Amino acid sequence: MVDPLAVALGLLRADAPGDDVLQSPEGWPRWSVLLPHVLTVTAHVPDDGGEDLALAQDCSYLLDRAATFLQAHGRYVEATPLLERALVIAEAVHGPDHPDVAVGLNNLALVLQDLGDPAAARPLLERALAIIEAVDGPDHPDVATGLNNLATVLQDLRDAAAARPLAERALAIDEAVYGADHPAVAIRLNNLGAVLWDLGDAAAARPLVERALAIDEAVYGPDHPVVGTGLNNLARVLRDLGEATAARPLAERALAITEAVYGPDHPVVAIRLSNLGAVLWDLGDVTTARPLLERALAIDGAVHGPGSKGSGLPDPRQ
Repeated sequence: MVDPLAVALGLLRADAPGDDVLQSPEGWPRWSVLLPHVLTVTAHVPDDGGEDLALAQDCSYLLDRAATFLQAHGRYVEATPLLERALVIAEAVHGPDHPDVAVGLNNLALVLQDLGDPAAARPLLERALAIIEAVDGPDHPDVATGLNNLATVLQDLRDAAAARPLAERALAIDEAVYGADHPAVAIRLNNLGAVLWDLGDAAAARPLVERALAIDEAVYGPDHPVVGTGLNNLARVLRDLGEATAARPLAERALAITEAVYGPDHPVVAIRLSNLGAVLWDLGDVTTARPLLERALAIDGAVHGPGSKGSGLPDPRQ
């Protein structure tokens, strides 16, 4: 007898746009349509996934991807219980040391980081990294991803010195696997540049973020959100090097790309507003900077609640 729940989950998984939800805005309109159906259907699956392995795997996958869609739109609070449930099902199906569990740990940690709780994210990422290294060995690109993510959390915990060797190792792994001009390498360059920026070495960070931006523009074209991130990072580095005039058009372009992709009220837009405001402030244009900074604070207050630290400290990694 055909299980209608299994059929529904299978159809939803088949219809869901690709795995890279965060960096694939072309799939977001379809996810907007699928999201309520995913939430309704997955609600009928037992918390342990039930006895049907394929059904449980489809449910965990859909919960994880739906949560990532919510994360992409700054809806972190809504994403968290979906990721927690996806992780519980993955552990029930596979046990505690499976690569799918590592993926679930990683994705939950990143949302906790987005919510401003890097201390809660850290042990999840450390556990995920241990699983992947045990399964794939020390030089696998998934290990590079784990190292990279743990490094960003250590930065958020104000331990850039501990983050640096992880970011350097992540870059070395991906360059060995993919070559010099792969978008994964651009991510590692950006994040190592951010670590060096945190350590006060903007001069060393500059060639890394310039190289990352060149890779991303070649791969994605001029208007992709990843390019917005690269422009933002380079603008921040130039500002710290005393080149606010050169930083301004980059920060303006980063804001324009991000608003076009995410809309006016997304938390990443707040970061762009804050960084452009800081550049304008350095240029002595306080009148123009002030409404940008006020708007950034308003967005952060809506996302994180009143009194959040918000975008007052611009994050070069975003």
